[in-house]
Amino acid sequence: MPGRQVPVTALPDVRVLGQLLLMQSVVTSLPDDSILPFVMQGLTDIPGVMRVQFRAQSSADDEDATQHFRLACCAHELGELVFTVTDSTAFAPYADHLRNFAFMLAVILEERRQRRIIDAQYQHLELRVAERTGELARERDSAQRYLDIAGVMLMALDKHGRIMMVNRKGAELLGQAESTLIGVDWFDNFLPGSKKVLGRQIFARLMAGNARLVERYENVIITRAGMKRVMAWNNTLLRDEAGARTGTLSSGEDVTERRQAEERIRELAFFDQLTALPNRTLLLDRLKQTLSTCLRSGSQGALLFIDLDNFKSLNDTLGHDTGDILLQQVARRLTHCVREEDTVARFGGDEFVVILAALNGSAEEAATGAEVVAQKILSSLNDVYHLGQVTQRSTASVGVTLFDGHNVSAEDLMKQADLAMYRSKDAGRNLVHFFDPALESAVKERVRLERDLRRALAEGQFLLHYQAQVGSNGRLCGAEALLRWQSPRRGLVIPGEFIRLSEETGLIVPLGLWVFEAACRQLAAWASQPEMAQLTIAVNVSARQFHELDIVDQLLNVIRRTGAKPERLKLELTESLLLDNVADTVSKMSALKACGVAFSLDDFGTGYSSLSYLRRLPLDELKIDQSFVHHIVANPSDAAIARTIVALGQSLGLRVIAEGVENEEQRQFLASIGCFAYQGYHHSRPLPVDGLERLVRRSSCDA
Repeated sequence: MPGRQVPVTALPDVRVLGQLLLMQSVVTSLPDDSILPFVMQGLTDIPGVMRVQFRAQSSADDEDATQHFRLACCAHELGELVFTVTDSTAFAPYADHLRNFAFMLAVILEERRQRRIIDAQYQHLELRVAERTGELARERDSAQRYLDIAGVMLMALDKHGRIMMVNRKGAELLGQAESTLIGVDWFDNFLPGSKKVLGRQIFARLMAGNARLVERYENVIITRAGMKRVMAWNNTLLRDEAGARTGTLSSGEDVTERRQAEERIRELAFFDQLTALPNRTLLLDRLKQTLSTCLRSGSQGALLFIDLDNFKSLNDTLGHDTGDILLQQVARRLTHCVREEDTVARFGGDEFVVILAALNGSAEEAATGAEVVAQKILSSLNDVYHLGQVTQRSTASVGVTLFDGHNVSAEDLMKQADLAMYRSKDAGRNLVHFFDPALESAVKERVRLERDLRRALAEGQFLLHYQAQVGSNGRLCGAEALLRWQSPRRGLVIPGEFIRLSEETGLIVPLGLWVFEAACRQLAAWASQPEMAQLTIAVNVSARQFHELDIVDQLLNVIRRTGAKPERLKLELTESLLLDNVADTVSKMSALKACGVAFSLDDFGTGYSSLSYLRRLPLDELKIDQSFVHHIVANPSDAAIARTIVALGQSLGLRVIAEGVENEEQRQFLASIGCFAYQGYHHSRPLPVDGLERLVRRSSCDA
């Protein structure tokens, strides 16, 4: 509530009212904590006023020398302005204007109060502004200094676009003294060349009343030193007493660094930092846009998935820095192979993706166009790379899939192109292959198979069959444990249908351990049966399983837990095991052999046979692979290999056994060259445990 009503005895001074109007315009641009100091200092210029105070709560002051003006808005009491009046007659003409000013001030203060509630996290910044405002308020003794308390650029333009007021902050930003800026044409001197004419035209329409004021916007200005700065403006119109537009009053904040930081964040989010190409996120966004465009226009598109061949080897031999240089050169070459409207992106690692948009014509014509680009890419990537002091050649494998926007997602297209790329890899690399739906069907079946395998392992759907092994004395001496999968959906599945997948997925490790434990339990069970107690069991161990760091402890723990006799166990290893870290392999074999476990080298002669590692390995047996046995009678080469293996085993003091013996003729030939131990259909197919036990008992009776 204002204080006592003061009768109006005279007309107000126009200059004082003008100062009130100016204060109203300026207040909207001031920081929160600067408003009341500015207002109280400015209102002391009202005739008849000695002092103006702000009180947070209304008081019951009945002194004749004070006038009270409530600051209230939206049912919120914000305090009051208390005027110490020395001349009530001089003060009276301004009472109504001050009520209006108090209401305007209350609206502004309430809006600022609400903003503070919303932006509480910026209170520390507001405190700094308030401190700075307090310092400047003490120095303020003129209208120009009132403006200088703001921490932003304040500028007034006349109706011709000339600067008629600018504060110190604005002068510093523009790089010119305040006095020399007055009267300077804003548009000619501080806007970029391409924006001068347009900016002046818009301003002229605004001053003529033919355009609405844009209160907030951002633009680029040019400082006197020629530097570009991004400014965020808040604008209001200036009017004369008749209400005509006379210019604008603007507050501007330099947000250059903030916008640069935002652009950097955008680059980090959407662009690869090494190659400056779009990254996976932006790639998928552009692919979705291209799909939509194809659907609307009826055009075709193509997606190319590119993987560098043998990049890991280059990285390992020449170093990651050299590898990075190669990737940067690949990015440039790919960009030069496509049109400007196409997209080249780095998908990750040594993988790149190209989107070919707007391929006109039929699907066949689009495929031809995509093939041309893909071959161009292969040719470009095959050229010599100059990597610092090193020259290097590199190739790539490319997978292509076409699309027209119908019934396919961006994610599905990526999978299709990826599958086609791997088809190029499998076919020998440095090739282009298009996606084939049959390939996708095979992959889906692979996914189903992996899912079923994991369920089978969890639900115990595996079992062991055993194939009898005949010793050099012609009697049954042991058996090889062979894994079988009794699937509720697939029936009885042999290892050839799932072992490779289990190796690729890592399931071979828990699966191999299950086989070993099942075989050990069977050995322990046979130990109490006299006719079975002398049998050995051969168990296959994959290279991946044997490379487990704690494989020795795993196997020995199983032996102890099941009570199996280790001297009745024979582990069959493949030659691929010996490609990596032979010393580690020898160490693990020796530790197991010291506990009584024997070793057989499976599929000997099919891999990387080397006398050097044969001498180092603590082996007990070599196994002739069935691929040599199958044609051993008719094929001299297979016969020669078998003879060599037998002779090698004899010279090294190792037993030799042949697998895959299917008839008597093969058995006799093997015996003639010194190999008497064998396994195969000639003696017995793989049998369930009860079938093998019956076979052993029958053999014992025959003996």
